[in-house]
Amino acid sequence: MRADRLVALLLLLQTRGRVTAAQAAGELEVSVATARRDLEALSAAGVPVYPQAGRGGGWQLVGGARTDLTGLSAPEARALFLLLGPAASAGPDARGALRKLLRALPGTFRAEAAAAAEAVVVDPAGWGERERERPEVALLLDAVVARRVVEFDYAGRGGVTGRRRAEPWGLVDKDGTWYLVAGTAAGRRTFRLDRMGAPAVTGEVFERPADLDLPGVWDEVVGEMERSRSLVAATVLAPGRLVPVLRDRFGRHCAVAGDPDADGRVRLRVAAHTARSVAEQLAGFGGALEVLDAPAVRAELAALGAELVARHGSR
Repeated sequence: MRADRLVALLLLLQTRGRVTAAQAAGELEVSVATARRDLEALSAAGVPVYPQAGRGGGWQLVGGARTDLTGLSAPEARALFLLLGPAASAGPDARGALRKLLRALPGTFRAEAAAAAEAVVVDPAGWGERERERPEVALLLDAVVARRVVEFDYAGRGGVTGRRRAEPWGLVDKDGTWYLVAGTAAGRRTFRLDRMGAPAVTGEVFERPADLDLPGVWDEVVGEMERSRSLVAATVLAPGRLVPVLRDRFGRHCAVAGDPDADGRVRLRVAAHTARSVAEQLAGFGGALEVLDAPAVRAELAALGAELVARHGSR
């Protein structure tokens, strides 16, 4: 995009002080003619850049004019590039942007910023898990920025796939799973990108709600989802050694519900969206756990035990 080149060119002028059209072309990977047109465009747009003819000449900013980027302090530059480094693995555009930003920093900051950009590697796959496939988000990101209505096939919870139409407000990456927050004819909706198929951007432009607070909206979505995931609760007695395991399994839906018993067992309150789901997550611990209440959960545990005996018991 030409706008990207003009910004990169302005940053280059700020860093170098003076550049020739040939030098600018080499840095931006364009032809000399294109670089010259871009320099002239900056001047025409009111940026105080002018050419100086003759040997040792070139283009430079008048009076040391500067952009705000190199107003960063050294700690701010490190923090910025620590964030940008892992993101640059997303694709060549991100890597190109990172290189241009790095060149725009004062020389005294560049070494530390470059080290910060390479200091963090993000591996989205958990131990023993397959590497997660990153959903294609570029098309939807473009739609969000351009305010274009999108259409896509979507597999709902019942497994029925239908064609949907939505106004994309924003994208959320939650622990490696991407979601689209959007407006629809039925109101606000959230769609998982891994359930989408054949997404397409239409030519129809929409107006984003003026008071939209995407982080706030996502907090509401998370709250609604977590409430739906904790409809059935049970009190469980567990050995102290299993408390961290249960907390990891149930997440925020596991809390200590009292002082340890005389035998050292801990009373926990756990929850999930159904009694069956609670039972399935507890069944693997066998007799190490005791469910004190929630008759529906106890019945599901008994049913699971009977199913296992029927399937695997001696014949």
